[in-house]
Amino acid sequence: MTTVERQLLAAPRTYRYYLFLLAFVFALIAWSVAEMSLRLDSNGMKIAFNIVGGLLDPDWKFLFDFTQSGVLYLLWETMAIALLGTLVGAVAAVPLSFLAASNIVPKPLAWMTRLLLIFIRTIPALVYGLMFIRVTGPGPFAGVLTIGITSIGMLAKLYVDAIEELDVKVLESMTSIGCTTFEKIRFGLIPQLLSIFLSIMIYRFDMNMREASILGLVGAGGVGAPLIFAMQGYRWQQVGSLLIGLIILILVIELMSNKLRAKIVNG
Repeated sequence: MTTVERQLLAAPRTYRYYLFLLAFVFALIAWSVAEMSLRLDSNGMKIAFNIVGGLLDPDWKFLFDFTQSGVLYLLWETMAIALLGTLVGAVAAVPLSFLAASNIVPKPLAWMTRLLLIFIRTIPALVYGLMFIRVTGPGPFAGVLTIGITSIGMLAKLYVDAIEELDVKVLESMTSIGCTTFEKIRFGLIPQLLSIFLSIMIYRFDMNMREASILGLVGAGGVGAPLIFAMQGYRWQQVGSLLIGLIILILVIELMSNKLRAKIVNG
């Protein structure tokens, strides 16, 4: 018997583990399907056809209305909410990410900061939106605060991953010449991390465009509230106009963000 055959026979038999794991996954899927109601509302198909009809025959006057109640202004407001919220979250996430990086600060401080970031990420955006609306009142400002606070959790997590993957030899050499922690971050880390941080921020802005359109449903500004009001009022042509404008805007932003991220990462 060769060495390879002996090693093969001595290898642990894990098929029982995989069979148990597969059975558990199938049981979980079956339980999830059983708990779901797959029935459609009596008017569900009719509403779906009406929405499609609105997309095929939108209200063009409403779509190209330049007033504050028109689609273009609502989309502009939605993009402004997403942009400002992303900037707020990106700036606030930078110090938190350095405090959560175990190769920069002591591990107890890093774990405490990570617990704070986990807590921020666990609360959905709509819940933040409802809380901020109680504080600031309905409007775009509540949307900006919501986008900002929800962006902090994800951006800081990705920033931390980028920081911990860096070569620490630069920090060691700066420590040997007596640099302070601030100097190591300012002159040793930020020049290496700037392009990565910008790429992550652009990616988050792309996601925040969708978040901002949903936040309007709770009164946090943007296109969401007019969309739900149009659907409740059975104004399907206006619904089609809003959806067409939103789809085009998100597609354009996604194409531009992909090109910018590729250019930043590849230099």
